[in-house]
Amino acid sequence: MGDDVRERIFPAEQVARFEQVADVAGILTEFESDAAKRALLETDVLVTGWGAPFIDAGVLDLAPALRAVLHSAGTVKPYVSEDVLERGIRVSTAATANAAPVAEYTVAMIVLANKKVLPIAARYRMLREEFDVEQAFPGLGNFGKRVGIVGASKIGRRVIELLRGYDLDVVVYDPFLSASEALSLGVESVALDDLLATSDVVSIHAPSLPSTHDLVDARGIGLMRHGATLVNTARGEIIDQAALTARVTAGELFAILDVTSPWVLEHEHPLYGHDHALLTPHIAGSLGGELGRLADVVLDELRRFSQGLPLAHEVDAELLAITA
Repeated sequence: MGDDVRERIFPAEQVARFEQVADVAGILTEFESDAAKRALLETDVLVTGWGAPFIDAGVLDLAPALRAVLHSAGTVKPYVSEDVLERGIRVSTAATANAAPVAEYTVAMIVLANKKVLPIAARYRMLREEFDVEQAFPGLGNFGKRVGIVGASKIGRRVIELLRGYDLDVVVYDPFLSASEALSLGVESVALDDLLATSDVVSIHAPSLPSTHDLVDARGIGLMRHGATLVNTARGEIIDQAALTARVTAGELFAILDVTSPWVLEHEHPLYGHDHALLTPHIAGSLGGELGRLADVVLDELRRFSQGLPLAHEVDAELLAITA
C-alpha cells in the first residue's frame, strides 16, 4: 500500500502487533523493483490497502509461496484479478469493519432527516428567533416513518440492524435478497418503484456496477414523495444526480450526499448552498480513529490463517460479480 495509507492504518504499534504473529518482511508500494521481487519470492501473505498495486497473474508468478491476500479496506476489485482466486489463494476483506462507520453515519442522517433538521436549521438561521416548528414543518419526527433501503449489502444490512432500535417501518429493495433473508432481517422486501414512492427517507447502499448505474433514474426520482429525503453514502453514479438536483432546488426533495458524480462537484453547483441539501466529502467510511478497526480485523485474519482456521471475512468468488 502507499506510505500515507500504511502510516494511517498501520502505525508502528500496529506493525509491532503483526510481528508477534508473523515475520514482517517489509512494506511494499510497488512490485516492479528488484527489492520488491525478492520480497515477493518468499511471501506467504500480502496485506494490502487503499492504493495498493494490482495483483495479477504476473505478480503471482513472482510470488510462488503466496497463499493469502488480506485487504485492509472494503472492495478488493481494484486490487486483485480473477487469477488470484482461481489459483486458490485466499482473499479476505475488511469490508464488514468499514461498513460500521458508514452505517452509523447513515442512521444518524436518517434520524436527522425525519426530524427535518436541515430546513429547521435554515429557517432558524434566517429568522434568528423562536418560531412554531410544528406549524412550519407538520409531521416531523421519526415515529412510524418509512425508510427504504436500496441494496441489502453489508452496509445496508448493518443499517437495517441499527434501525431496529427505532420505531420505523423499514423496507428494502434488492433483487438478490431472498424472502427468507428478508424475513431474517425483519424487513419487507418491495419493488424499487414502491420503495421510492412510499418512503420518507431513501438510503442508497447498492454496489457500483454497470447494472446499477442510474438504478434510481429520473423516473425513479420523480416517484419520490414531496418532502422525502435521499441519502447516498454508496456511489454517485447509482442515482440520476441531475434529476435529483432539479427536485431539490425546486424545494420538493431533500438530499444528503456523501458521494456525488463527479467525485467533487463543480464549484458553482447549486446543491452546495441549498437549504435542502447537505454535501460532505465522502466522510462516512473509516477515518481517523476508526481506521484502527480495519487493522484489528486484518490482524485477526492473520492469526486465524497462521493457525489453520477459516478466515472470518473471506471473499466468495461466486458473489464477487454482484458486490462492490
